[in-house]
Amino acid sequence: MGFMSTAMTNWAGNHTYAAGRLERPTSTEQLQQLVAGATRVRALGSRHSFTDIGDTSGTLVATDGLPLDPVLDQGARTVTFGAGARYGDIGSWLQERGWALPNLASLPHISVAGAVATGTHGSGDANRSLAAQVAALDLVGPDGELRHVVRGDADFDGSVVSMGALGIATRITLDVEPTYDVRQDIYLEIPWDATLSVFDGVMGSAYSVSLVTPFTGDTIPKVWLKSRGTTPPADLLGARRATTPMTMQEGSDLQAMTPQLGVPGPWLDRLPHFRLEHTPSRGDELQTEYLVPRSSAVEAIRAVRELGAHLAPVLVGGEIRTVAADPLWLSAAYRTDVVGLHFTWLRDPAGVYAVLPALERVLLPFGARPHWGKCFVAGVEQLAPLYPRLDDFRALRDRVDPDGTFGNAFLDRVLGPR
Repeated sequence: MGFMSTAMTNWAGNHTYAAGRLERPTSTEQLQQLVAGATRVRALGSRHSFTDIGDTSGTLVATDGLPLDPVLDQGARTVTFGAGARYGDIGSWLQERGWALPNLASLPHISVAGAVATGTHGSGDANRSLAAQVAALDLVGPDGELRHVVRGDADFDGSVVSMGALGIATRITLDVEPTYDVRQDIYLEIPWDATLSVFDGVMGSAYSVSLVTPFTGDTIPKVWLKSRGTTPPADLLGARRATTPMTMQEGSDLQAMTPQLGVPGPWLDRLPHFRLEHTPSRGDELQTEYLVPRSSAVEAIRAVRELGAHLAPVLVGGEIRTVAADPLWLSAAYRTDVVGLHFTWLRDPAGVYAVLPALERVLLPFGARPHWGKCFVAGVEQLAPLYPRLDDFRALRDRVDPDGTFGNAFLDRVLGPR
């Protein structure tokens, strides 16, 4: 623990943290003392966000040193553990005991607390965001005291997807269910026009469906089906099924991908696209995602396709997934089923931020909400109409953290200055 001896960056390498101090507590008590003595402080998880959302002018606190100490409650069907854990770590622990999480993101490498706080999600018509799996949360407040919030509490729906504005998570409780198997099948070159004409049918054809596409051309190069307890369709709009393993993006490491070709295996080894033991994704990239209300998804996709030539110089690839509605105030799926339009960019910040305004001019009128941990340019004036409970969240933040101990420049941009 102590002052940062070298400049530290996020996972993508596009943001260098401005904080002058990094601490790595190994107990909740140490964390409480650090927070109580800080003027400005933020939690540092797996550093997988692509902006300054996790930065601070004060002290960064790495949460990966907090003890995992998992506790499984089979009667309540929950697991409680140290919030700095990665999904792959707690997932392996659960699988060994015959239990599972309902869904996972593409990467098992991300920290649970960070994913929850930014509204990160997996995929599937019936699957809600990862934050919606949270049943309880322990947060260290600005005075160092622990605040325990439980599903059903008045503040709970505002406290889960919080962007770190309400405190530093120490323990988290997630819903669990008995373990299950999943298989992955990939279909190649599916016609765009046919897909959009029966969009709901395609996206509902498996437990989790991903359209992997650059948003241009006449066909979708790959459609990724993750099936649970069902057999995938023999024919998907006339597309042939892949007979060799595939990567998400050109140039990616095939060994980093989870097993495919319809071979069933544990949920933990199939729901993510990438293996825990391999370097996640490309690493030298930026990412953006907007989540559009399901009712407007087809129109929004068509609008993005019209921008294809404008995006192409910096676009590596894209992915389209579905997420079910949840009640969490700052979730991109707040009270509406959504379709996530994901963009993986070259690590060219200037080039990416040059095209984002055009993309937002197209998507925000459809009610699209940005993923809090990825690249976007909208500020509070554009975002406020998209989040009906934003004022309630700001009031909760002002009550919980009146002096702005957990504030930073990112929150000032998206919530408004205090």
